Amino acid sequence: MEFAALFALTLLIGMLIILVAVAVGKQKGEISEQLEQNEEDSVAERNAVKAPTAKKQKQQQRPRKEKAQQHTFSHPLLASSLKSHSGNVTSLDFSSNGKYLATCADDRTVRIWSTKEFLDRDHKCLRANLELDHATLVRFSPDSRAFITWLANGDTIRIFKMTKKDDGSFTFKAAPEDFPKKHKANVINIGIAETGKFIMSASTDTNILIWDLKGEVLASIITNQMTNSYAAISPCGRFVASCGFTPDVKVWEVCFGKGGDFKEVSRAFDLKGHSAGVHSFAFSNDSRRMATVSKDGTWRLWDTDVEYKKQQDPYLLKSVPCQSSEGSRVALSPDARVVAISNGCSVAMYSTSTGQLEEEFHGVHSEEITELRFDINSRYLVCSGDRAVRVFHNAPGYRAAIQDMQAMLKNAQNEGMKQRLQQQIQEAQSTLDTVLTAPKD
Repeated sequence: MEFAALFALTLLIGMLIILVAVAVGKQKGEISEQLEQNEEDSVAERNAVKAPTAKKQKQQQRPRKEKAQQHTFSHPLLASSLKSHSGNVTSLDFSSNGKYLATCADDRTVRIWSTKEFLDRDHKCLRANLELDHATLVRFSPDSRAFITWLANGDTIRIFKMTKKDDGSFTFKAAPEDFPKKHKANVINIGIAETGKFIMSASTDTNILIWDLKGEVLASIITNQMTNSYAAISPCGRFVASCGFTPDVKVWEVCFGKGGDFKEVSRAFDLKGHSAGVHSFAFSNDSRRMATVSKDGTWRLWDTDVEYKKQQDPYLLKSVPCQSSEGSRVALSPDARVVAISNGCSVAMYSTSTGQLEEEFHGVHSEEITELRFDINSRYLVCSGDRAVRVFHNAPGYRAAIQDMQAMLKNAQNEGMKQRLQQQIQEAQSTLDTVLTAPKD
């Protein structure tokens, strides 16, 4: 009996131990599962916190702006490339004394370059800053002591005076007030008359304004050309001309009295003959010749030295096929011997006497050419389109000058005249040889 009771007690105790072990094991499993679940929830929460933070950091990180590569260009007639601007050059102009070139860009600066340093390896310039704006156009005053700009955001003219310092550099001071806002469309050109009597501004909506130097509007011209593509003041300071959608160039005379008071703007003459709209035009330095380039695929040379008050029309001297496009510009050398035409990023140079293509420069800029001009001495042709200004030797001009002097030499009867012409021919040929054989970087 005792053995049976002992056996039963032992069995009971064993079963209790087994039940306790099973219960404890089950509880441990539940606790482990709970811990794992808690750990998973914690990880998820951490990931949820990290995800937006990483995204936010990614958004806050400003992408590194790679520096744009400067467009490279080379040609035997390339005299130099002016590269101080950090933005695209929008306009340029030579001073009437031939000493300076002004350029403006969307980097909020106007820079003044010395033309005598064009052939130097390093090109220094003086900088005028435009606060909170940039200039799209720049033009020198007749005395080369000031320049005017058209402000892109301000939609107005601002005058800067140039004061020469003892070291030969300049300080630039803006006028106290800008001109009032009058134009309702994009302004395509501005200018100051060589007489110093008026300022011109022209917009695409066929409107041209004539201002006095203090910012008062003297007259408004409606060109009736549907749209204006270009407008300019003649070098003599008497005329204002415009071209656009219609196939003609219209020219007006800005008239002043003997006392200098403004009188009126009267129609002078038209250049008629193109069969499509005119992109651009240019005057010779004496205003006796004009060149035009049209959508009809030709450039034309005109004799404008006429008695227009007697209803005499300009004479067409030359019509030459050429490549042109929307925005093409034409430049006529001051001596009227060479015509240059831009077409997109390229430039072509023609002889005005023969009409022959003399030089072609392809891919001069990485973007469309914005301005094309000869210097006052017909030595250089300059153009802008990207951040650089290209300066070319006017080799066609030298060749044309030599040919003209050789023709004069054949007809010269005075011995002194012959000697002078021979000397001038030798000097011009020597300069041309130097240009053609100069080492290039």
